Amino acid sequence: MTVIEIHNLKKSYNPGKLAVNDVSLSIQKGESLGLVGESGCGKSTLAHCLLGVEKMDAGSIVYNEEPIAHANRKQLRNYRRNVQTVFQNPTASLNPKLKIRDSLLDPYLQFKDDLQLKHFHFTSKQDFVQQLLETVELPKGLADRYPHELSGGQKQRVTIARAISIEPKLIVLDEPTASLDVLSQGAILELLGSLQQTLGMSYLFISHDLAAVYQLCQRIAVMKDGELLDVFRKEEIYDSNRHDYTKELIDIF
Repeated sequence: MTVIEIHNLKKSYNPGKLAVNDVSLSIQKGESLGLVGESGCGKSTLAHCLLGVEKMDAGSIVYNEEPIAHANRKQLRNYRRNVQTVFQNPTASLNPKLKIRDSLLDPYLQFKDDLQLKHFHFTSKQDFVQQLLETVELPKGLADRYPHELSGGQKQRVTIARAISIEPKLIVLDEPTASLDVLSQGAILELLGSLQQTLGMSYLFISHDLAAVYQLCQRIAVMKDGELLDVFRKEEIYDSNRHDYTKELIDIF
């Protein structure tokens, strides 16, 4: 079952130069698709179009077999609930004036009238917060702390907990380990893999780090200069028909 389809997406910031040039991709239910390439290749621009942060110039994004450009208000709300994101900088993602419990509850409070949660069962908001912290392997006592009292890895776990709290179909992971130390990077990748198995959601994992993408993802897509050069299953990474640029990334990997 396909969760998201991207068809012939184009996006430019300057006349004559496309940041994303005619890219088509699909993401299947329960799949991790890695989107890899050097900085400035168009990965994050593609993600921003997918999230509605940027408006695409041409092409379409299809969710539930309907182009989101034609979606009504109710359909757009459903799309926004089911496509969540985890960004590179967890400090910027969390309101410094809110306690962790309030940050964790925010998505639920926004969408509670539309939710039928399958994996989280609770009788109170406090119980829900504790379940979320436990799910991302954080002490329950962190609920009453503020973001500045947490380490970088802990804050990223909180942003992941926020993203999974409303059980979306897809999470866009935009360089989620780039700002973390090596030990925290490995721990976050292991957590993401475990959560996917438990909750059954899909990931679009955007990174310049092929090793991280290889660890988490079943399929890998390679971008350069706004264009999609290669898409393959990870067990096909060393096949002779890989694009030359993919081979360069593999040599570094």
